[in-house]
Amino acid sequence: MKAIYLLATISLVLIFTGCQPAKNKTVDADKLPELLMRPQIIGPENEMGYMLDQYNALANKLQTNPADHESKLALAELFMMEARISGEHGHYYPAALKLINDVLTQELNDPLAYRAMLDKASVLLSLHQFAEAKSIGEKALKLNPHSADIYGVLVDANVELGQYQEAVTYADKMVSIRPDLRSYSRVSYLREIHGMVDEAIAAMKMAVAAGYPGMEQTEWARLTLGHLYERYGMLDSALVQYETALATRPNYPFAIAAMSDCYAAMNKSEKADSLNDAAMALIPEVSFYINKANRELEKGNTVKADELTKEILAMLADDEKAGHQMNLEMARVQLSLLGDTKQALTLAMQEYQNRPDNIDVNKLLAEIYYTSNNLDKAQEHLQKSLATGSKDPETKCLEGILLAKSDKADEGAKLIQAVFVEIPYLDCSYCGEARSIIL
Repeated sequence: MKAIYLLATISLVLIFTGCQPAKNKTVDADKLPELLMRPQIIGPENEMGYMLDQYNALANKLQTNPADHESKLALAELFMMEARISGEHGHYYPAALKLINDVLTQELNDPLAYRAMLDKASVLLSLHQFAEAKSIGEKALKLNPHSADIYGVLVDANVELGQYQEAVTYADKMVSIRPDLRSYSRVSYLREIHGMVDEAIAAMKMAVAAGYPGMEQTEWARLTLGHLYERYGMLDSALVQYETALATRPNYPFAIAAMSDCYAAMNKSEKADSLNDAAMALIPEVSFYINKANRELEKGNTVKADELTKEILAMLADDEKAGHQMNLEMARVQLSLLGDTKQALTLAMQEYQNRPDNIDVNKLLAEIYYTSNNLDKAQEHLQKSLATGSKDPETKCLEGILLAKSDKADEGAKLIQAVFVEIPYLDCSYCGEARSIIL
């Protein structure tokens, strides 16, 4: 699931009209984690100044009163938001978690305990510690069953753990309490993985309409709408969403990278590479580096691809040191960039032990077994990845290949043909073989 976790909890209203410019230096707050200055402007020009002003105000409060739990949680929430914007996950998530844990060691009233648990569960989701996030979320729910935010946490945790019916139940509750960007976006995702593509697009449009243009949360929802269009064959509509996101939120790196993917699908490689390089220059987002490495590999530039792969592995290792569970991401790198199916399988199986019913985990295992020519195991995990009725084109493409390699060759060819009619630019790692089946 593309990370929407922090949308559930962060309530900072980042509207910048009339904000005073911040000083260049932050308050000298002993033992408080630093707010890192962004090397580039991302979003509204005065957004970083606003964040810095908020940081200084909270730091001053905590210097005056170190037992100010509300300010400590507000600072943690500020770090959570800045992690999303800047991509500095290794700095901000451990910092936020430390502040939250400090609060949770104290005697708290129910509202404050609820807020701290909600924040902690949200950080744990971002660190891919899904089972613990669910456990803490359920404890928070007992303290406040009337807040939509905690249902959002539980939707996300259950989706990642592959407990989709529970996720649907929580999403229904969330949207009934507060129909807004955060609840509509979760409804959209659940509809998509249950094969309701048109309905998913409709819900994500509602999410975008419910947001304030230019805010990170709104443009993330717009970006997700674009990904829906792109994934299901509507490339022009996707590009419009990405361009709009970039226009309303200047230098938005994820929109730039998404536009790069669109141009790559249009075979405009020079434009695609330029945009991806621009995104990489803005934030240290590993997916941008993976995109570049894969494209260099496709061009036959193995030396450059190897250099980038080393950087990617170092970035993933740093994330793991910060508490981020990266088995799935590491497995994908081992498979697509290093061609090491054995190591990819080891890492993917570690993730499978933790969440055996998650459709993304099972899809990756199906790909690994297919690449290893273990078609029976590939089919086993493919069926688990289709358990929700997903119409994900890559998954359907692999389904067609496996059918074609069994005693259902005609059925497999028809399925592959249907996929490529809808999405002629589909370019998965096994699309070449799929196309050879229908030629």
